[in-house]
Amino acid sequence: MNYKITVLPGDGIGPEVMKQGTEVLQQVAQLYGFRVELQEGIVGGASIDVHGQPLTDGVLNLCKQRDAVLLGAMGGPKWDGLDYSIRPERALLALRRELGLFANLRPVKLFSALAAASTLKQEVVEGTDLLVVRELTGGIYFGQPKGVTKLPDGTERGVNTEVYTTPEIERIAHVAFQAALKRRKKVTSVDKANVLEATELWRKVVTRVHADEGYAAIQLEHMLVDNCAMQLIRNPKQFDVVVTTNMFGDILSDEAAMLTGSIGMLPSASVGGRVGMYEPVHGSAPDITGQDKANPMATILSVAMMLRHSLGQSAAADRIEKAVEDVLNGGYRTADIQEKDCRLVGCKEMGHLVRDRIAAVKA
Repeated sequence: MNYKITVLPGDGIGPEVMKQGTEVLQQVAQLYGFRVELQEGIVGGASIDVHGQPLTDGVLNLCKQRDAVLLGAMGGPKWDGLDYSIRPERALLALRRELGLFANLRPVKLFSALAAASTLKQEVVEGTDLLVVRELTGGIYFGQPKGVTKLPDGTERGVNTEVYTTPEIERIAHVAFQAALKRRKKVTSVDKANVLEATELWRKVVTRVHADEGYAAIQLEHMLVDNCAMQLIRNPKQFDVVVTTNMFGDILSDEAAMLTGSIGMLPSASVGGRVGMYEPVHGSAPDITGQDKANPMATILSVAMMLRHSLGQSAAADRIEKAVEDVLNGGYRTADIQEKDCRLVGCKEMGHLVRDRIAAVKA
């Protein structure tokens, strides 16, 4: 098999961690007898510097023509003064919309070796294994009207609109229920139905899909977003699959990330269209760019998600995840997850260690 992958390293530490991810990808491709053709493009701030816009038509078309997209983090203080319409992050929103990626999957699994790295008590976080399913192309980030206008008295008014339709909610509910069937068979739907009409509709539709679409084996519970934010800290092990709106998912998944010890450990997958897109959850971290301090694990684990969800190479994905776990069990840490009595390593060495373990792990 031959797979064509678009690689978009992004800004800040993006190129550093992406290099480790693609080297792991090429290694497992050779081990499992398939080929990967990588073609690189620039997006975000890097694209603004060259083309004056965060996403060109050429890069977008390249993404549409491939089997999957590997994406790095985008943005940084350098571009914060630009108009919202051309900031680096607009490329991410455009890619999601144009590729039809309506579902974001963010697994939050605590590796046992990192239980002490979490800021919460070990007995609270140990065993945490949940999946956040975030609706990705609707809600307040895309709703109209939006923008800042000047009123007759000279004051300004900012407006964003939370909008959801029945089909948008139905399709993300199906993604969550299907995921739960392969896990512990529990879905927590998160909304603010007590005050927001858009999420009152959300709760109504999710309830109907659960009742009418053959998901009787799944336990469904509804939870208000403020309570969910508290429960993630109080008792994260109660959650299996969490499905929620675009903005709530954005916030809750970053909160959940810290249960694992560092946001640098979390991968994500954006799916729904023909071409899936895979990226680490963390940002571009301009403060450590070029210093070999970045944690490449989230990008490496995003490669594993791509292999499983878009390329059908589950055995290769399993091998990567086992290698990551072995390296952590061996006591190696980047700065963001450093613990007493563990060996501090940089981005390049961590990638090398993972590749060594992949070579050593039996298929």
